[in-house]
Amino acid sequence: MRIELATEPGDPQHPNEDYASVALPASGQGGVMVLLDGVTPPPDGTGCPHGVPWYTARLGGAMLELSGSFRDMTLPEVLSAAISRTAEVHRSTCDLSHPRTPQATAVAVRWSPATVEYLVLSDSVLLAEHPDGTVRPILDTRLDELPPAVQALRETVRALPRGSAERVAAGREYGAAVEALRNAEGGFFTAAADPAVAARAVTGSLPRTEVRSLAALSDGASRWVEVFGEGSWADCLALVRKEGPQALVDRVRALEDADPGGARFPRGKSRDDATVVLVEP
Repeated sequence: MRIELATEPGDPQHPNEDYASVALPASGQGGVMVLLDGVTPPPDGTGCPHGVPWYTARLGGAMLELSGSFRDMTLPEVLSAAISRTAEVHRSTCDLSHPRTPQATAVAVRWSPATVEYLVLSDSVLLAEHPDGTVRPILDTRLDELPPAVQALRETVRALPRGSAERVAAGREYGAAVEALRNAEGGFFTAAADPAVAARAVTGSLPRTEVRSLAALSDGASRWVEVFGEGSWADCLALVRKEGPQALVDRVRALEDADPGGARFPRGKSRDDATVVLVEP
């Protein structure tokens, strides 16, 4: 079995909001992998003083324990229970009804000698390589499929001159439109304080014999494909398998640094937290 992991904050002066972990049971009959990408909070706060790294650490830790120790629970049940457990820790001190209460994207994988189960919520990515070398991306595409009016607002922002008052105003309008669709019907979903969101995740299973390797990527790492267009998902996994997760993070950093203002490759953040987990079970 091969397990490799790399994670790096987008800004060394700020905490990494990603979380990643892998656990193997003592029986040696399988394992679990969890990757979370914390949603960066807005400047005006979230109703919670603990912060996003605090939240992802607790949610991720709960998911790892539950998925590894309670194999009779489905992964949606694991995510639901982990959200509930985390919410209870700070319900008495924080406003969990705040629309930007700490939250995260989620990828969870659990494998046994017979099956590989998976769960993906929001825009982190899971790649599954089959024995013939083909790669299946397992994606939750709802954030990329926002209503046409919202997508048009995004294009308006990108067309305006950088630094202009018009672009700032349009950016605010676009941001408000996206936020109105967060954890809402017709929009997209992240793991926050409502355990019911677990039912919204993309889930499924594959026969263990059909999986040669797995890679989980936060969107700061998947931008090598999705933003910079450096290759396909198969190219991405081949790079990670050949050179390791850190090599993908390093290449993303070089691309970000070559276009710091996002003029050539528009993106929400010039640099983002980037995490890659590779497992060859």
